[in-house]
Amino acid sequence: MLLALPFVAACQRGAVPAATVAPLASTPAAEQPAPSFSPRVQQLLAQMTLEEKIGQMTQLNISVINTTGVQKDVVLDSAKATALVRDFHIGSFINGEAVPAAQWVRYSAALQRIALRESRLRIPVIYGVDHMHGASYVSGTAIFPHNINLGASFNPELARQTARATVLESADLGHHWVFAPVLDLGVNAYWPRFYETYGEDPLVASVLGAAYVRELQTNTEIAPYKVAGSGKHFLGYSDPRNGWDRTNALIPDQRLQEFFRPPFQAAIDAGLKTIMINSGEINGEPVHASKAILTDLLRRQMGFKGVAVTDWEDIIRLVRVQKVAANEKEATWMAIDAGVDMAMTPYTTAFCRYVKELVQEGRLTPARVDLSAGRVLQLKDDIGLFENPMPRADRLGRVGDPALRAQAVAAAREAVVLLKNERNVLPLAPARVKRLLVIGPSAESRANLCGGWTLAWQGRPEKAYPKDVPTLVEALRTEYPGARVETLPYRDAKGKLLLAQISAAAKQADAVVLALGERPYTEGLGNTSDLTLPNDQQQLARAAQASGKPTVLLLIGGRPSIIRDVAAGTSAIIWAGLPGYGGGPALAEIISGKTNPSGKLPFTYPQFAGHISNYHHDNNENNLELSDFGAGFEQRGPKYRSSMLTEFGQGLSYTTYAYTGLALSDTVLTGPAARLRATVRVANTGPRAGQEAVLWFLTDEVARVARPVRLLKHFEKQLFAAGQTRELNFSIDPLRDLSYPDGQGRPQLEDGWYTLRVGTQSARFRYVGGPSARATTAPAGTTGFVPAAPNPSRTDATAAEKTTPK
Repeated sequence: MLLALPFVAACQRGAVPAATVAPLASTPAAEQPAPSFSPRVQQLLAQMTLEEKIGQMTQLNISVINTTGVQKDVVLDSAKATALVRDFHIGSFINGEAVPAAQWVRYSAALQRIALRESRLRIPVIYGVDHMHGASYVSGTAIFPHNINLGASFNPELARQTARATVLESADLGHHWVFAPVLDLGVNAYWPRFYETYGEDPLVASVLGAAYVRELQTNTEIAPYKVAGSGKHFLGYSDPRNGWDRTNALIPDQRLQEFFRPPFQAAIDAGLKTIMINSGEINGEPVHASKAILTDLLRRQMGFKGVAVTDWEDIIRLVRVQKVAANEKEATWMAIDAGVDMAMTPYTTAFCRYVKELVQEGRLTPARVDLSAGRVLQLKDDIGLFENPMPRADRLGRVGDPALRAQAVAAAREAVVLLKNERNVLPLAPARVKRLLVIGPSAESRANLCGGWTLAWQGRPEKAYPKDVPTLVEALRTEYPGARVETLPYRDAKGKLLLAQISAAAKQADAVVLALGERPYTEGLGNTSDLTLPNDQQQLARAAQASGKPTVLLLIGGRPSIIRDVAAGTSAIIWAGLPGYGGGPALAEIISGKTNPSGKLPFTYPQFAGHISNYHHDNNENNLELSDFGAGFEQRGPKYRSSMLTEFGQGLSYTTYAYTGLALSDTVLTGPAARLRATVRVANTGPRAGQEAVLWFLTDEVARVARPVRLLKHFEKQLFAAGQTRELNFSIDPLRDLSYPDGQGRPQLEDGWYTLRVGTQSARFRYVGGPSARATTAPAGTTGFVPAAPNPSRTDATAAEKTTPK
């Protein structure tokens, strides 16, 4: 039996309120869902002119209102700001770069005073900032690991702490709107914003993203202020076909629904107030011009009621780059008709003129403008901006709070992954290390530990980073006070590699730490055509390996580098990602053994630059067998039997864990209301305490749509004392855990066999819809359950047909 069910988001434990499903293909007559505005907003809309409403839909960059026209200068030109608010009624401004908190307060206060003075109805402006991993555009704040590292922790508490630190160190400064979290999936390792995601799994992104949103938007420590978050980039942005930013993705509707929708749905269900739109295209259609995505999917199916804002200059891109509109006026109509509420123009006011002309021509109705302007005003009302528009300077002591910095370091400790530890070369106990050599481009780089979106869009020059943030070398010297920790350049002034010197120094050391990595980047400036570790860094690694001394390879950067050619000769490998300001101490402590590593990869680490495959591929996608072509062809297959260097969810520890006794409360689940309880015993069998992320995977053995070989359905992280055993459980809900969506978002629940896996344990069970499923009452507002004809291949499955992940 197959049941076509109403949508149930499979993001958190427990069902999410269902929403009526509309087809993804848009109908021209589809109207925007009716709004529900507060009395204040309704009164304002009744009093405002058309021009004032359009101004609320317009967002400009700091460079048009500061004294230099340069993004980094947070100094207001009052005359420029006054003219824009008075003449164009601009409702929102954005960005800047890291400056001291007091400077932000002066700037924000001056801007808001102008807005309140020049606005006929005293409507405040809402200010947006790209605080991506902490309050990263304020000097002296706690810079947390980037999202890809938080994903490696499998600990939603760290996402919550990141959001808390962000608002504690920025809300008082007039930063009302934080353009985070990124809810895209890290499924394409070439994509230059890979590190901004929580990884490739939709459940991890859903749980951590929702934790971030809830804390960011409901934190009470910042009262009387509130802050709005922005989930981005809706949707499918992170899987461009060629790996480059803002380009075309080819994503079937079914995959869009199953993988890319859930993190956004979880954030919306957590109260997310704004959405930023995908700058690229999906299946040839620019998302900024897609009513099917921005209205039918986002609003009708997913129930989003907040503000949808464009990304940088993306309406203009419809003309200049994507060429689906002949001119900017036509592009403006397409975007608003699709569902855009606010245009991040962000340099011109042409948008204001075009919207007014479109209304005068009858192509846009006044009601459509009211809808978007009303959503923006409602956002301002929801965060208390009318009551508390001005920043304050009496709590600036919160900025740079040592407790928040300590949390950033603690997060970094949990957020790196030990991938290899041959002959237990790690930890390098300080008592047995007299001389340690640290070499590579990241040995003394604070910028490399932090990546993009730190202090500025592309990061800043090395000298601009706070000197009280330890580099890797400095942290190792602290961790090894009795040893000689030395570093030396691996290039001379002319750029020539100093391999002989490196080799000689390595032979004198007890061990060598290779701090490899990338300089900061994001967006298009981070586009690459080759993930292979740069040749100079490979030569550096080989020179160190040739010494015969233990080598520890640190991979510091925003995406996985292909290291196949140097991995075999390395004793230990640590994926460090972008651990932020706490990265130096965290890595030093893991190397010394003070900290027991607990991170697990939130993505599949590729072995080849030309073959990227996620863990949730189906059997056909990663099939390396050639036996179908007849005897003898098997020997002509590829040399490597896997395209992955390391699988999703893998990570080593300095202790060991044993999984035993997986038990199911039953072997058959009957009907969608039934529950199956799974329990497993996890024991720390090693000599020291550690944290273990317990990951539960399900495999749908046979289905009408090719299913992933396994899919993460539940996870939790626990602290285990040495020798401690815990019993952990997972309650399987058929609607949440066994169904999958079709291309219109309607989950399909099929009779058949499933395999549950956790650690080394596995067990099979069967789902049977049965007569009880037909009798189940449909949730309010849905079309009910529609039973389909049975799939014989599912009900006849035998143990011999059990699916094994590849």
